[in-house]
Amino acid sequence: MSNTRKALLRLTRGALIAAVYAALCVALAPISYGQLQFRISEALTILPLLMPEAVPGLAIGCLIANLAGGAGILDVVFGTLATLVAGLCTRRLRRGPAWVALLPVVILNGLIVGWVLSVYGLPLLPAIGSVALGQAVVCYVLGLPLYALLRKRLPERFYQ
Repeated sequence: MSNTRKALLRLTRGALIAAVYAALCVALAPISYGQLQFRISEALTILPLLMPEAVPGLAIGCLIANLAGGAGILDVVFGTLATLVAGLCTRRLRRGPAWVALLPVVILNGLIVGWVLSVYGLPLLPAIGSVALGQAVVCYVLGLPLYALLRKRLPERFYQ
């Protein structure tokens, strides 16, 4: 496969990841926003283990979802930043166990998004705890099975 074709394929996959992330958040808005968040789209945070283009795709999808969520500029900036940094960490940890690679997603989102929610008036520790709990449930209950399914069903050349 030519380098141009490979680059176009990665760009397309990244855009698709962004679109799916944002669409899931908006479609499931009642559980995607607020103190107790179960963003089903966060199951996609496992994808940086398989493909580097998932990192910007997740960040752009989160940016769009946070703009649509209406929580304010702090959520748009810092929520997106949390997703970007967590995606980079997950990608960096791709050679280890998948459950370990998801820890930055849970911890960073818990801390950063929890802090943002506290700025908007929620108590800090409960906000951090509830966001981290929602992240952990979605990442481990949905993300890990998604990872296993993709590893089983997709040819290795798809996600190198």
